[in-house]
Amino acid sequence: MMHWSDRPYVHGTGPRSAHLKVRNLAAGYGPFLVLRGVTFEVKPGLTVILGPNGAGKTTLLRALNGLIPRQGEVLLDGEDLPEKTHEIVRGGIALVAEGRQLFPQMTVLENLELGGWLVAKAERAARIERVMNDFPKLRERARQLAGTMSGGEQQMVAVARAMMSAPRLLMLDEPSLGLAPRMVDELLAIARRIADAGTTVLMVEQNVKKALHVADRGYVLERGALVASGPAKLLARSTIVREAYLGAGESATNPTTAAQAARTTTSVRAQPERV
Repeated sequence: MMHWSDRPYVHGTGPRSAHLKVRNLAAGYGPFLVLRGVTFEVKPGLTVILGPNGAGKTTLLRALNGLIPRQGEVLLDGEDLPEKTHEIVRGGIALVAEGRQLFPQMTVLENLELGGWLVAKAERAARIERVMNDFPKLRERARQLAGTMSGGEQQMVAVARAMMSAPRLLMLDEPSLGLAPRMVDELLAIARRIADAGTTVLMVEQNVKKALHVADRGYVLERGALVASGPAKLLARSTIVREAYLGAGESATNPTTAAQAARTTTSVRAQPERV
């Protein structure tokens, strides 16, 4: 039987989108656990993880990408996800980390080529052409140094570079961080198009309203534990999310009270982080 990491994939034409199941995930840094008992599911489409600073969102993506040790069960299409990053990438998972992490003294084209470095030259050229079609702005900037671009344009390059590996699961860590509102809209629309084209997307975001607008499903993470989940449209209308994260009702003047309400009115209660 072919292992999932051996299945060929070409963006938009490959096998079914990835389906990730996470059960009782625990992860942190050294003796400090940030995530404890986290269980969730990432189905084909776009799933968003919401939560305030320090909730553990970035830690979650780093654990799934093998950058820090993890405990618990992580299944990709029913099979155990490896723990080593290079095996995870080879299996069809790509992470666009917070801060973009481009090579600023290299051109846009050179950054994209690095994203597909492990495939044959002809296939790499074909993927670059597909990426340029998906990101037409980058075709115009192909010879520009990445470090001279705006923050939003650099984020676009980072996403395009990740797509060069033809992932079945794309993970985005705070793609809208520090960007102008119009660029935020454009990048979130790109994430939606990627999901619609057949790549499962797991996105961590602080821009709750806009993220829920483009997502299919959502989870709310607080202090290392999930406190709410459901279809994105229902979460956007829920009292818990509106009060704690959208500035509705009491949270407009007392965000602490709203956050406490979120933790006490959901079936999954937040647990204090162990220090």
